[in-house]
Amino acid sequence: MTTELAERPPMPQPTIATQHILLRVIAVVGIALSLFQLYAAGVQPLGLFFQRPIHLGFVLVLCFLIYPVFGQNHARGALGWAIDGGLIICAVLVGGWVPINIDIIANAIFPRQIDIFIGIVTTLIVLEGARRAVGLGMTIIGATFIVYAFAGSRGELPFLADWMPGILNHRGYSLDRLGSQLTLGAEGIFGLPLGVAATFIFVFVLFGAFLEVTGAGKFFIDLAYASTGRQRGGPAKAAVIASAGMGSISGSAIANVVTTGAFTIPLMKRLGYTPAQAGGIEAAASTGGQIMPPLMGAGAFLISEFTQVPYVDIVIVSIFPAFLYFGAVYLLVHVAAVKQGMTGLSRDQLPKVRAVMADGWHFLLPLVALVWLLVAGYSPMRVGFYAILSVIAAASARALWRYGTDRPTMDGLIALCKRGLSLTAQAMELGARNAVAVSMACAVAGIIVGVVGLTGLGLKFSSMMIAFSGGNIVLALILVLLASLILGMGLPVTAAYIVLIILVGPALTSEFGIPLLIAHLVVFWYSQDSNVTPPVALAAFAGAAISGSKPLETSIQSWKFAKGLYLIPLFMVFNESIILGGPIPLVVWNGFLAIVALTAFAACLEGFLFAPINMLHRLIVVPGVVAVFWPDLLIEGVGAAVLIFVLGLNWAKGRRERSALDLA
Repeated sequence: MTTELAERPPMPQPTIATQHILLRVIAVVGIALSLFQLYAAGVQPLGLFFQRPIHLGFVLVLCFLIYPVFGQNHARGALGWAIDGGLIICAVLVGGWVPINIDIIANAIFPRQIDIFIGIVTTLIVLEGARRAVGLGMTIIGATFIVYAFAGSRGELPFLADWMPGILNHRGYSLDRLGSQLTLGAEGIFGLPLGVAATFIFVFVLFGAFLEVTGAGKFFIDLAYASTGRQRGGPAKAAVIASAGMGSISGSAIANVVTTGAFTIPLMKRLGYTPAQAGGIEAAASTGGQIMPPLMGAGAFLISEFTQVPYVDIVIVSIFPAFLYFGAVYLLVHVAAVKQGMTGLSRDQLPKVRAVMADGWHFLLPLVALVWLLVAGYSPMRVGFYAILSVIAAASARALWRYGTDRPTMDGLIALCKRGLSLTAQAMELGARNAVAVSMACAVAGIIVGVVGLTGLGLKFSSMMIAFSGGNIVLALILVLLASLILGMGLPVTAAYIVLIILVGPALTSEFGIPLLIAHLVVFWYSQDSNVTPPVALAAFAGAAISGSKPLETSIQSWKFAKGLYLIPLFMVFNESIILGGPIPLVVWNGFLAIVALTAFAACLEGFLFAPINMLHRLIVVPGVVAVFWPDLLIEGVGAAVLIFVLGLNWAKGRRERSALDLA
């Protein structure tokens, strides 16, 4: 055996040439996917059983090209290419089967065996694609739901019925029944989650890719520095503002951290923040990018589809909560800077607002166009299409202006056109790459939706939630928070939100009386907590890697700065008018309460606002904040008065201390 192994030729390793060819193939497939999506968004809308399967086929091909079967750190070799080649062929088959056979499938009384077989293949390769692009956790959850569907007296795995608690028991389903449920209707893999990924999410991810390639990210960061850099803790405040801006074009808190954090974290450390503080501030600010309109990390589109509330309304009602979140982070950053006696950066260390605006003002035009089109009533998909065209038009006009004012030549024009085409191709490829993980997560979420609908698990889970919470709404929300943290260990934010809202949404609305839109916003906000909450804190870990701090210390700091993530959803539940509207005096009153409560809570947390806050006053703030959340006008008024009184005392103390310093 040893001799045979010695004589056997070595496994072929990828060469520079094959790597170059692979990158070209990925680029071609990515550009083809982006062109298909643009065609469907702006030229000819397609039916759901055309767009969703074709989109999934493209995404699966990209997934198996980008992520090798044995991992990124291992050469594919002949065996790897054999496996991935077979999966790519299956992906093409999956993408084309339903659109080609849609008339036969739609008119069949009973599903054909060949359709069920293709459905089983679709489910298996979706699970494998999710393992590679999203992580093993997503695949395990999807497979667990499939096993649950089989676990019944009439299912494929009847012996598992005895292991199910009574409330979770069901009749069980056959392989054929589940296969048809998951792939031959609109309640499985080709259901709502993938539908949103294949339409709204992709086109806005592509919009973000165009902004990123044309330099919008640097513009937002420079503008934030120019605006806040001279204030106390300027770089940290710039991180907050830049992350809010980047949240408009990025779909990931971790991506926000590594993008803006590369600039902000070193400057925060130089200014005097500890490495853990710098990484934590960036993580907390970047997490806010996911709740920042208009994109909200793709969450706004999903919320709109689930609740049937127009997308523009989701954006409008999310503005004030996002303002509260970033305001709380900004205030905590300011207090930390004042406590540590920090100053801002000098003028010569910062870009000038006028220069930044002169160089990148055109990046604001696509955002203005996007908002205007939304308000005008265009569909989100068409808005994304025109927003992409506006980015191309603005960047092209800017480039042509520079070309025209700098001794234009024919060679220069040819070079300019080549660069424009190159950037367009890069943006299309980048958009397609960025969409792979989200689309794979949404495809597996479709499996979960299909099983929940087939087995009635949603209602059973709601009953369990009521039993555990004892009917107490606060305990129920704490359970949602804990569940989102656990799910966030293995799932991206979008996937965690989908899974959680499917399971707990019915209970929150029907049993606890929370309005549908608020229930979705609460679950979506809480789904972000795995970015900043120990021991998971994925965004904080990314910040720790840049700042050179310990991950646990950084996650604790991010958790401290992101307190608004936990309090603001509670305020939505107990003060509905800030989301659902109402009489103007009531809306203004609740908005005022939210600002006072968050300010007082931030001051209590840091023990400082205008001056140090003693322990007695910090203890008084806690019941005051609780009273503000109480759904009773008198108790709210008393709580607000207590908080204003404590803050007023602190302001007076700070004024006396400043006067004493001036006299000295």
